[in-house]
Amino acid sequence: MPAIEIVAPESYAELDWALGNLSQYAWLIVTSANGAQALGGRMLALGIGAGEFVHLRIAAVGSGTARALGDLGLAVAVTPAEYVAESLVESLGGRVRGERVLLARAEVARDVIPDVLRARGATVDVVDAYRTVIPAESVTSMRTIFGRGGRIPDAATFTSSSTVTNFLNLAREAGVSAPKAMKAVSIGPVTSGTLRENGWEPAAEADPHDLGGLVEAVVRALG
Repeated sequence: MPAIEIVAPESYAELDWALGNLSQYAWLIVTSANGAQALGGRMLALGIGAGEFVHLRIAAVGSGTARALGDLGLAVAVTPAEYVAESLVESLGGRVRGERVLLARAEVARDVIPDVLRARGATVDVVDAYRTVIPAESVTSMRTIFGRGGRIPDAATFTSSSTVTNFLNLAREAGVSAPKAMKAVSIGPVTSGTLRENGWEPAAEADPHDLGGLVEAVVRALG
């Protein structure tokens, strides 16, 4: 049951400007595979090839993001040990001081990366590559799965804070009770924190914080 749908931002103007002025940047940071795919779409639309990125050092939050960038012909220089923003800024260290950084991400996201990098002396341009919305058809799915008489699933996986928030919003919109007796399995500490903020203790957390780790966490949670 999709809890988020990836759609275009309200405007590509800022991203398109940045892609047309890549020579002004020393670093490119991409925080998700969705961001990488959106980047690829704009490269195609604007006729920009991978060769125009060769001077950039590129950082990716996670192996999936790195693979998606690799598919675009972009070489990733930094992938943190843990696939969260805090680990990325730790991996970058002081290398961004005095540099201009392009950060392509979702329209609504935590500001850990830009805040820390600016504190370290970097100039950071944050551009929206995509945004997430609640899929309308999932309201029907919510009623079908969690309505009266149905068998509640044993566990649910959550791959981001947005999926937690939207799942609970979907439950309210569908007029059903959020089944917090169901085991929640989280992809990482930020998602786990959002679950806890909503009174739902995760049964397991992925380690590493990727889809492979999530599968293993489901196995642990279900015993």
